Amino acid sequence: MSLLDIARVKTLISRRTGMKMMLLSAVAMSVAFAAPLSVQAADQSIKVGIMGGEDEDIWKVVAEQAAKEGLKIETVIFNDYTQPNEALERKEIDANAFQHEPYLNEQIKQQGYKISVAGYTALFPIGIYSRKVEKLEDLKDGAIVGVPNDPTNEGRALRVLESKGLIKLNPDAGILATPIDIVENPKKLEIKELDAGVVGLSIDDLDAAVVNNNWAAKSGLDPVKDAIGWEAKENNPYRNFIAIRTGDKDAAWVKPLIAAFQNEPVKAELDRAYKGTGIPAWE
Repeated sequence: MSLLDIARVKTLISRRTGMKMMLLSAVAMSVAFAAPLSVQAADQSIKVGIMGGEDEDIWKVVAEQAAKEGLKIETVIFNDYTQPNEALERKEIDANAFQHEPYLNEQIKQQGYKISVAGYTALFPIGIYSRKVEKLEDLKDGAIVGVPNDPTNEGRALRVLESKGLIKLNPDAGILATPIDIVENPKKLEIKELDAGVVGLSIDDLDAAVVNNNWAAKSGLDPVKDAIGWEAKENNPYRNFIAIRTGDKDAAWVKPLIAAFQNEPVKAELDRAYKGTGIPAWE
């Protein structure tokens, strides 16, 4: 074999070796990019805004589930519904979990927030409570019925009363209906607008009250003894969710965070903390 032939063989071997190394490198990069979510989220720490109360117990379980995948969750407690979205927008927290879409949509309309739904958490069907009557049909003419006075919850409460045949609302009122949108009121019910945190506490001064679940529990209302009607579960637009800044939708910690909530241990804690009135919204 001539020196030229030997050189050509060496060059061919060198090229093949180089191509093999490039292929191995490409495979390694592919494996790295295809790493599981738990690896991508490992050793990350995020702050999640929640409301004080039962949710604190639920998020302890969520944090335990997240820790198994290397994601550390620090909860930030709020007691005012207007604060968590503002804190999220200002990047003081990374996510929050306290609201349903009608509320967020109204906040976006008013404040221009760039916030999106990351994953659903729970549905809390709103209840009608009374300590004066045992059935809705026992409400007398002129009965006083308390409802929350904030826009989204008031509209929701009135829709519940409408679904039970107690009133009829203007079809154009939408989800933000108020008492002025009542077009039929056969029992001439007196609708008393109160702060969401006060409605349940005022139950003894009212004939009935439509009370959010979290406030019902804080007001000492029993969902078995005191509830005389419930909001429908099917096709309910008021599912709660974990919210994130829209720009973070592809962040490595988002999917592990959702998975840390949507599981059996959290489902069991949800049932315990809310005495059966909190329903998983991801199933």
